[in-house]
Order: sequence, then structure tokens, then C-alpha cells
Amino acid sequence: MKQILKILLTVILLVVVAILLLSVLKKDAPIVVVKGNLAQKPLPIKLNKTNDTECAMLIKTTRNAAEVVAPDGRTWFFDDPGCMVKWLESKPFKEQVKIWVHTIDTNRWIDGKKAKYGVKDHTAMHYGFGAREKENNETIDFKQMQLRIYRGETLANPKFRAKLLGK
Repeated sequence: MKQILKILLTVILLVVVAILLLSVLKKDAPIVVVKGNLAQKPLPIKLNKTNDTECAMLIKTTRNAAEVVAPDGRTWFFDDPGCMVKWLESKPFKEQVKIWVHTIDTNRWIDGKKAKYGVKDHTAMHYGFGAREKENNETIDFKQMQLRIYRGETLANPKFRAKLLGK
């Protein structure tokens, strides 16, 4: 009887430890995608707890952050517009998504397809395309930014960086 009681207590203890461990792991797991954003609005990013979907880096700031929202409400997060474009390229739903970018000139979330992008900005993954709400003589549109990323014409490419920055 004592041995059965010991086994029972051991099993209970193991179950409690397992439940605690699972709750801690679930609580601290990085956020990669959020479901249920049917309004397709930009969601607040939990800084230092949300991973960029493409490069897996923790998002530490909303500066140059981007979000992609699928028609079914799934929302993915990015620390750099370049990561967002690279990730989205192979997705079958890429034409139906809503894209949000956080601007460096007005510090707001705006439609990423209507944003203007600098080409020499400091961004998390060094692509150089910082989003802006206001156009200036050094900005390009979304389609041009996409094309440059597909071609490798970014600050992350040492040859192109030297050409663009004159170094």
C-alpha cells in the first residue's frame, strides 16, 4: 500500500511539473503569427516577443516594421520591409493580402502598397527601404521596392551598396 501511495504521489508530482513547464513554455514562446484579424488592421507588435516571419529575428522596434494580413485574418510580422517582400514572394495569396508598414517620417501604420520607400535607410536587415508616408525626391513606390529586392539591389548587397552610397 505504501509503495502504491509513493507511485501515486510521484505521478501527481510529475503531472504538476509537466503542466507548469508547458505553461511557462507557452507563455514565453515567440509570436510568429496571430489569427483572427478579420478587420485586416495593423496589430500592436509585442516588442522583444515577436519574431520576424522571414528572418526569425526578434522585433525590437516598430521603426521599419511591417505586417501582412491574409484575407482569413492571419497576421505575420516583419522587422524590415525587405523581409516582408521576400517572404511574400512565394505565397499564393500575395495579391489578396493587406500590407501595413510603420513609417519613419510620420511614425504611423499605413498601407504598405501606398507607402513610399527610401533606398538608403538603416533597416534591421540592411535592405535599406524605410517606409514613408510622404514622397520626396529620394523615394520609390512599393512596386519599385519589390523589384529591387527581387534583383538584389539592396544595401545588403555589398556591390550595390557601394554603388548606391558612392563608396
